[in-house]
Amino acid sequence: MKKLLLAASAASLLAGSWLAPAQAEYLKEHRGGTIRLLARSAAGTLDPHINYTDQGWQMYQPIYDGLVAFRKAEGVEGFSIVPDLAEALPTVSNDGKTFTFKLRKGIKFSNGQDLGVKDVVASFQRIFKVSGPTSGTFYAGIVGADKCLADTKSCTLEGGVVADEAAGTITLNLTKPDAEILYKLALPHAVILPADTPTEDMGSKPIPSTGPYMISAFDPNKGMTVSRNPNFKQWSEEAQPDGYPDVVQYDFGLSEEAAVTAIQNGEADWMFDALPSDRLGELGSKSMDQLHISPLSAWWYAPLNTRMAPFDNEKARQAVAYAVDRNTLVKLFGGKVLASPVCQVLPPDFPGHEDYCPFTKNPGAKWSAPDVDKAKQLVEESGTKGQKVTIIVEDTAISRSIGVYLQSVLTTIGYVADVKPISSNLQFTYIQNTNNKVQMSVTQWYKDYPAASDFLNILFSCASFREGSDASINISGFCDKDIDAEMQKALDLGVTDQKAADKLWAAIDKQVTDKAPAVGLFTPKRLDFVSKRVGNFKFNPQFNWIITQSWVQ
Repeated sequence: MKKLLLAASAASLLAGSWLAPAQAEYLKEHRGGTIRLLARSAAGTLDPHINYTDQGWQMYQPIYDGLVAFRKAEGVEGFSIVPDLAEALPTVSNDGKTFTFKLRKGIKFSNGQDLGVKDVVASFQRIFKVSGPTSGTFYAGIVGADKCLADTKSCTLEGGVVADEAAGTITLNLTKPDAEILYKLALPHAVILPADTPTEDMGSKPIPSTGPYMISAFDPNKGMTVSRNPNFKQWSEEAQPDGYPDVVQYDFGLSEEAAVTAIQNGEADWMFDALPSDRLGELGSKSMDQLHISPLSAWWYAPLNTRMAPFDNEKARQAVAYAVDRNTLVKLFGGKVLASPVCQVLPPDFPGHEDYCPFTKNPGAKWSAPDVDKAKQLVEESGTKGQKVTIIVEDTAISRSIGVYLQSVLTTIGYVADVKPISSNLQFTYIQNTNNKVQMSVTQWYKDYPAASDFLNILFSCASFREGSDASINISGFCDKDIDAEMQKALDLGVTDQKAADKLWAAIDKQVTDKAPAVGLFTPKRLDFVSKRVGNFKFNPQFNWIITQSWVQ
């Protein structure tokens, strides 16, 4: 960790005007080769307007572009917004409700088509036409979005997204000010795609892109090949820098154990999945210089279906929260260096976070120990004792071990529980769709951007729940009209007084935690293990390792 901090300090010192030629020199010297990445499985659909996974979003960074982007930098600079396909940050008018962008000239998609304002308009319409998972939350404030949400097929966003082809400008009109709108526009769900992209989930079919790389081949059962975009010319080093490797090869199917061994042997360069805990001691003693530990704004949690028995009963949900031994879960993840117990929704050192833990032996600010007796009492009071519960987990070593542990917890407090592992390629969308009648699951949430609303409003608002949809990110199906009103109040307050808004978010965090629509398990750190031939490792707090800014020997 000390090594990483020193590297970050050095990077800040080198941020002078002479940095660009130094990077150009590095680019010439290290350009070329293939970086090989490994994952247990693919991350679901390739469609950037629909995919909502950490794995997918990390890979999209050198492939797709929005009007604005998060700076491709380490440390806190990685949270700053810079112009991307737009020449500059927007001109803001109409009391913070109108944003005007000037589109850059000369940018082409990887299929050779010119980028134009028509592509921008069509892309915003497409967010709604494909029922993107954040269309009802992130982008619902665009003028005309209400009609698009009611009828996706006839969506035009008339008056909301206005193009001036002659001037090369796009004007975005909101129904009211939104302090977080530039963050939302910098996410993959708002990238600009060709206007003729079909308005349906493209699944395994790559969509043309504007970044330095493009997806040239994909088989969800085998792997993905990302190669250079022949039409790319760097327009902004901050937003979309050129990359070092010629090819990024992402292979699927190896177990975590096999992946670690492949990296050790130089047959692969990195793995997405968490390192198996039984290999951490070995790696710490033999490969310390190949390990990178980075903090994350994230949590592992167990959504409880508030619309199905037994967890449509609040006492049944609270019982699970009391019974879980979070220290055991931390050990399963790799120990205290890599994870910390958590009870609430907002992670530590995050806007709106105030320490809070009602579900523990000694309720207060921090988790101390499980209270199994209290949990058993609540199960009795709820009248749900003896009911069957199936826990849906990802088919990875850590998720399976957490699922088995939670099964034992449920059995101890009076339920008949079992665990069902599902491929990581399918599990995240499976647990969102109400047609699958998932009672309980294990999943993770990594912040989209640094704001409390991105945890609370996205995961637990009424607008984030959709019956029968693979894109219903409110997995618990939780909808409390009073809490929803408080969240809207906090969003509006953030436009004029973010500190006051964060205080309100802290109160909302406690309200949601008390209702227990999900059980917080632990907050993780990211441990990246790279091969000896990887150089220039850079970790962006927004999207993790900036893969194509590393080189291979």
